[in-house]
Amino acid sequence: MEQFVRGLPKTELHVHIEGTLEPDLMFELAGRNSIALPYGSVEEVRAAYEFDDLQSFLDIYYEAAAVLQTEDDFADLMSAYLARAAADGVRHAEIFFDPQTHTERGIDAGTVIRGFVRARQQAAPEITSSLILCFLRHLPPESALEALEQARPYLEHIQGVGLDSGEKGNPPQPFAEPYRRAVEAGLRPVAHAGEEGPAGYVWAALDVLGAERIDHGVRAWDDPALVERLAGERIPLTMCPLSNQELQVFPDLRDHNLKKFMDAGVLVTVNSDDPAYFGGYVGDNYLAIAEALDLSRDDLVQLARNSVEASFLSDDRKEALQEEITAYAASAS
Repeated sequence: MEQFVRGLPKTELHVHIEGTLEPDLMFELAGRNSIALPYGSVEEVRAAYEFDDLQSFLDIYYEAAAVLQTEDDFADLMSAYLARAAADGVRHAEIFFDPQTHTERGIDAGTVIRGFVRARQQAAPEITSSLILCFLRHLPPESALEALEQARPYLEHIQGVGLDSGEKGNPPQPFAEPYRRAVEAGLRPVAHAGEEGPAGYVWAALDVLGAERIDHGVRAWDDPALVERLAGERIPLTMCPLSNQELQVFPDLRDHNLKKFMDAGVLVTVNSDDPAYFGGYVGDNYLAIAEALDLSRDDLVQLARNSVEASFLSDDRKEALQEEITAYAASAS
C-alpha cells in the first residue's frame, strides 16, 4: 500500500510552507543567522511537538519562523518541501505562505516572495507549484490590506488568497474588504474554515469571502444543508488528517468524517497542512487515513482524482494528470 500511495500521481492543495520547516533545517538557519533557539537539539524540538489545540501549535510555529531571515533561507525552505513532495508523487502543489509572519518582524515581503519564486523555478520538472498568500486572521483586517499592498509588485507570482491562523473567535466576515481587493487583483479565493470554528464559518467563507475552496471544513458535517451545498456545487474541502489528529480535532483518526463526506458526494482532498510539526507529508496522510478508515485503493485513487479536480490548474493540465492517474491505477492493479 505504501508503494502504491507514494507513486500515485496527486496534487497538494493545503500546505503551509512555514509549516514544512524541519528541525534540522531550523537549526541550520538559526546558526546561519546567529539566532538563539530555545531548544538544545533536534530531539528537544521534536519533543515539543505535543499539541493540545491549534493555538498551542501556532505558538511554536511562529517562534520557529524567526530563523527565516534572508532570501536564501526562504528559497531553501521551499526547495526542501518541493523535493519531499515530488518524492510523494505530488505533480503540482498550491502552497500557502504567511507574509505577515515575516513582515511583522521586519522582513521585507519581497525577500520572502523572491526566495520562494527562485526555488520554484529551480525545482525538478516533475513538480509544478503556485503560491497562495494567506491573511492571518488573528491580526486586524487593516494588516491584511497592508500585506496585500506589500505583495502587489509580486502578484504575477501569486495565484490565490487565503485566510489562516487561529480560528476560535476569528470569523471570516471582517476580511470581506481585503478579499474583495485581492480578487479584484486577480487572486483566487480560498479560506480556512470549520476546523475548530463552527459550520457557520464555512457559510461565511463561501458567502462573504467568495471562497472557491474550503480548507479543512470538517465541522461542515454539523450542518446537513451545508453538506448538501458543498456536494451540489462541487466545493472542495482540503482535509488534513494528521493535522486533525495532532491538534485534537479528531484525536482518534477512526472517528474522522472524511469518508462520510466522500460518501455524501463532497469533493474531498487529502493534504499535509504543516507536515514538519504533524508527523507526515501528504503520502503519510493518505496512508494514515486509509488505515484508520479502511479505505480501498479505489478510494485513494478517487482522492487523488479529487485533488486534481479541486486544483487551480488549467483544464488541459488537469486532463493530462487524470489520464496519468488512470494509467497508474491500471498498471498497479
